[in-house]
Amino acid sequence: MMAVKDKKVLVVGLARSGAGAAGLLSLMGADVTVTDKRSQDDLSEIVRGLGPSVRLALGGHPEEVFTGADLIIVSPGVPLEIGPVASARSKGIPVIGELELAFQIIETAEGRGKGTEGGNPIPFLAVTGSNGKSTTTTLLDHIMRKAGFNTMLGGNIGNALTEEILKIVKSQKAKGKSDEDVSPFTFHLSHDFIVVEVSSFQLEAIDSFRPHIASILNITPDHMDRYHSMSAYREAKANIYLNQKSGDFLILNADDPGTLELYDLHFRSGKSDMPKVHFFSRTREVAGIYSKGGKVYCNIPEIACNACLIGVDEIRIKGVHNLENAMAASAMALLADCPPDAVIESLKEFGGLEHRLELVRELDGVKYINDSKGTNTGAVVKSIESFREPLVLIAGGRDKAGDFSVLRGPVSEKVKALILIGEAAAKIKDALGDLTETVTAEDLAEAVKLSRKMAGKGGVVLLSPACASFDMFRDYEDRGRQFKKLVMELEAVDA
Repeated sequence: MMAVKDKKVLVVGLARSGAGAAGLLSLMGADVTVTDKRSQDDLSEIVRGLGPSVRLALGGHPEEVFTGADLIIVSPGVPLEIGPVASARSKGIPVIGELELAFQIIETAEGRGKGTEGGNPIPFLAVTGSNGKSTTTTLLDHIMRKAGFNTMLGGNIGNALTEEILKIVKSQKAKGKSDEDVSPFTFHLSHDFIVVEVSSFQLEAIDSFRPHIASILNITPDHMDRYHSMSAYREAKANIYLNQKSGDFLILNADDPGTLELYDLHFRSGKSDMPKVHFFSRTREVAGIYSKGGKVYCNIPEIACNACLIGVDEIRIKGVHNLENAMAASAMALLADCPPDAVIESLKEFGGLEHRLELVRELDGVKYINDSKGTNTGAVVKSIESFREPLVLIAGGRDKAGDFSVLRGPVSEKVKALILIGEAAAKIKDALGDLTETVTAEDLAEAVKLSRKMAGKGGVVLLSPACASFDMFRDYEDRGRQFKKLVMELEAVDA
């Protein structure tokens, strides 16, 4: 187990993952300090949930708490290049992320799962990509549970792994065992698999994190306000297989230029101590999972799978991107010894996630779709491609240094009207405004009213912003829920 007892550990960033890490480290006997640029008043709700022994250094990043630390845990939103963190690293102070912290704790916990030869005590199934991570991870967890496996679901999906471990420790203590009997040094895990969504931010700060099966769904421009180049962003994603060995598996999108570039860079050498790569594809036959003629086929030699799995129309979640997500999740589940029947049943029943091509309602012959999680241009391209109907697209928000010109083709082909909101409205209008009728709305409420006037019967109003939400909303979920509320408040026109 990690040797943190009586060590000075600094947690940088007090969002959900930071709070989970601080609470867990405190139970492990560490001398924990948390620091955040926000004030204690802004963080009052989170601070109330911390143990009394956790020290606070809020409203800034005092240099002394960094230089005096034995170990630093950074939250995903904290770049490793910020001055205090970079300075601490230059002095030899270990810096890892919350994901790495959770991995090291889980890797050495008592009551291990089934394990894998040459793998982790409890195998990790990890999903990353620019788009589709949450849907694929949730579907994968659904498949594994359908097959009877006991899984822990967490990561970038919204519940930090340290938070999940903390819940387990507290639950075991609540069952009557003393603090001495149950601590993070002796707590019991009975899980067969850890299913985790991981972001590029989390992957920047790993050390030994090693998933038994990993998938990179796609790599398209995103977070260019944090990364100085696409190659830097791509290499951060590549860290998901940094520690994988020959007994592990990597699933890549054969139709995505970004993932194929990684394959060419890292796997053409034929080194022996590398994960086995399989692919998924909507366009061609591959070693892995592919679709052809309206059906999805399995072609995985390791599990003697070479057969038609399911018809594309039988998969409940719709859209070209969701077909890719379904194939990636299926490949991972099958390689994790999940029976094909459980995969097929899950694909037929899994209904998708809130805020991702979510049908809000159909009113007066117009469908209103909430795609608030479409926060980059790559996601919006896939969303637009999923519709045959004429679209009224609501887009805009806080720019992440995105190139909106990549939307010109899809917008010119399928978008009859463009309604722009937020800080990036002018930039998007410059890039796309000559292609279709384009208007700017003061806020989301006005955008919904305008969309109703502009959408004809048989059309679709699609909220797919291609931007972050923080200029006008708490997060993308808040944006999506406000959109749904506004849509549900619309009244039908009298016949």
